[in-house]
Amino acid sequence: MSVNQISVFLENKPGTLNNMTKILADHKINIRALSLADTNDFGIVRMLVNNVYEATNVLKEENFIARFTPVLIYAISDEAGSLDKILQSFTESEVNIEYMYAFAGKERAYMIFKVTDVKRAESVLNKKGLKSLTQEQIAEV
Repeated sequence: MSVNQISVFLENKPGTLNNMTKILADHKINIRALSLADTNDFGIVRMLVNNVYEATNVLKEENFIARFTPVLIYAISDEAGSLDKILQSFTESEVNIEYMYAFAGKERAYMIFKVTDVKRAESVLNKKGLKSLTQEQIAEV
């Protein structure tokens, strides 16, 4: 099951990222995972938050460009080789990963995958016995 990640486009200048995080903090929105990629002119923040709809609304009200992107979040064993086994299964099933990042939960590591074929990726991960997170569970881990 995919969940909604928020992608936010930021001008690449001092204070812009802090302006975004202040808005979220002021609205009591908890960032659970975050990835920042940059170019010369702008950055893209990809994040999972405890309240995706409120976060997107308040960011848009403050003139940030924010949109949903469906991603898969799966708990993996926190041991050497766990990620390699998943990636090997993706390779064998011809699942293309556009990007990925991770966060640590209380008891597990979680991988966030943006893939070109969600259904195929879910099938691969489910066959390995891995459990996905729902939108509601993000705030709990």
